[in-house]
Amino acid sequence: MNTLTLRLLMALPLLASLAGCGESDVQEVRTWMKQVDAQTKVQVPPLAEPKTFIPFAYARKDELDPFNPNKLLAELAKLAAAGGHNGIKPDTERRKELLETFPLDTIKMVGTIEKKGVIYAVLQVDRAVHQVVVGQHLGQNFGRITSIDDSAVSLKEIVQDATGDWVERVSKLELQESKENTK
Repeated sequence: MNTLTLRLLMALPLLASLAGCGESDVQEVRTWMKQVDAQTKVQVPPLAEPKTFIPFAYARKDELDPFNPNKLLAELAKLAAAGGHNGIKPDTERRKELLETFPLDTIKMVGTIEKKGVIYAVLQVDRAVHQVVVGQHLGQNFGRITSIDDSAVSLKEIVQDATGDWVERVSKLELQESKENTK
């Protein structure tokens, strides 16, 4: 016998045994699944009816609806007229001065001058030089100069705090030493 025939004869019983293992177990599982599916009843409880809410009708026409935006505007107007809790507020009606257009951190004090007994602070903004006296306004936060001495310009600013009330804040512009004097 040749080797090919011998191999086929040996493979034949192996193939026969594999054919016997095929579909019989799968068919049993499918039958069991159909029986369980037929016996199991799905029970879903019905959903409860949603609650019905009756809207409230505002019958009085002389009272203000609490959801009306005009109510908020009226309360804001009352607060603005009262000027906050502490009575401090900036004068927004006066004409702004030139140095109020610059932030305070861009203004440098470069010296002082005394003319006829009045002390002037010499301030520099960019390349321009300005002379100011006590009482003038400075910076973007409604700052007013309170004192001038040889080393600093003191001022009070009016700013809003976290609650929206106006409060005073003390600031200072100190003399900037030039690089030529430090050599």
